[in-house]
Amino acid sequence: MHILVNIILPVYILNKGSKWGLTPTSALFIALALPLCSGVYSIYKNKKMDFISLLGLLNILISGTLSLMALGGIWFAVKEALFPLLIGVFVLVSSFGKSPFFESLFLNPAAFDVDKIQQKITETNKETDFRNLMKKSTQLLSLSFLMSAFLNFFLAIKIFTPLSESLTTEQKQDLLNQQLGQMTMYSLLVILIPSIIFLGAILFYTFKKMTALTGLSTNDLFIQEKPKSV
Repeated sequence: MHILVNIILPVYILNKGSKWGLTPTSALFIALALPLCSGVYSIYKNKKMDFISLLGLLNILISGTLSLMALGGIWFAVKEALFPLLIGVFVLVSSFGKSPFFESLFLNPAAFDVDKIQQKITETNKETDFRNLMKKSTQLLSLSFLMSAFLNFFLAIKIFTPLSESLTTEQKQDLLNQQLGQMTMYSLLVILIPSIIFLGAILFYTFKKMTALTGLSTNDLFIQEKPKSV
């Protein structure tokens, strides 16, 4: 559902809106409203506004503003690179604090048996090793965002070509809508998939180190479902 609302439907509307009789501006508003509403609903549901959610909403709003101003080329390239870069810097800085970003992802009490893990770490006096592991994993995670920033920039440079001054404002808007649709679609393949692979490698590394630190198997790290009584 997340991919449908945030990627598939906006791309389809941006590319096909004119064929449905929508003006370029209307198509843009509808396409951007879907991920925007999804983001606001997620924040309302979770009862909190974190830094990354805020950046996501700002990303959508700035995309719409640049499109409405009919600005293309380097402006979109900078915008597409700036947001993953800011997230990467945020994640990197957190690795030097008391709560590395990766720790909040890894030790999710909804999935992991946090009490058991912390008990084992305390019993084996591996607190320092655990903190160093969370710090290193967080720094590796920040690299994936920095990689996305570079990929975003070069992909955007290719897609958001300069707009000819001979075009009318509506023609520029229509062309930018098509370019936004292409950027969203290609970023899924060129950026999201490598990022998922990178994240998978980090998780594999972290699980391997965690089993060595705690003496628990990978399955033991997760919350075990209790058998239902007959």
